[in-house]
Amino acid sequence: MSKPERIAFYDFDGTLVSSNIVTRYAFLVRHLPSRAKAIWKFSRLIASVPTYLLLNRYSRRLFNETFFREYGGMKKTWLEAQGDLLFEEAIRPSIYPGARALVDRDREQGFYLVLVTGELDFALRRVVRYFGFDQLICNSLVFEKGVATGKVAEPLIAEEEKVKAMSRICKARGVSLTRAKAYSDSFSDAPMLEAVGMPAVVNPDGRLKKLATLRGWPVLDLKSSSGSLAEMERGNHVHIS
Repeated sequence: MSKPERIAFYDFDGTLVSSNIVTRYAFLVRHLPSRAKAIWKFSRLIASVPTYLLLNRYSRRLFNETFFREYGGMKKTWLEAQGDLLFEEAIRPSIYPGARALVDRDREQGFYLVLVTGELDFALRRVVRYFGFDQLICNSLVFEKGVATGKVAEPLIAEEEKVKAMSRICKARGVSLTRAKAYSDSFSDAPMLEAVGMPAVVNPDGRLKKLATLRGWPVLDLKSSSGSLAEMERGNHVHIS
């Protein structure tokens, strides 16, 4: 009789890569066909950074809702055509040295691999292929006549909505969340981590590191090129290569 399947859920920004939603949007803006529009949107972004930082600390969901309005007016065909360039020049160089080994390790141990992130779908297709994820949970822009409205399709993936999506996948595959792993770097993903039986924090922010210490969760550092994946299973604070 085969063993029940196990699932591993991974956050993206700050967990597997050092880039984030804002830096990738900035990359796209700099490559807009219209130089005038590129300058205007980039200047608008720079001016809004302090506001976005505050929103992100207060509520990741509110941050996503507000930030994705910046995509308003961009064409769907152009955004999708930027996927390869975005991956090669903005995402791939930002992948942490230990990220691929961590994902490969879970695959070798029989885990079903799920990327769960607030990023937009068109930016993640090459990421899914690179890491070999089995499933993707992410956000999608709403388009009208091929032009982004600035709205995000519901349900918007952030905070508790990540947990709901994870629960749906587990239910569909007949797996208990207690047999699932989850990785994240951000305190905003505390619900995601607390929902599973095997949580681990990766490159954590200050608040998440304190929570991990309180809960006794493993703290992993994928930024380093030294260390041992095996130590993760013992719950040590380690560097993963």
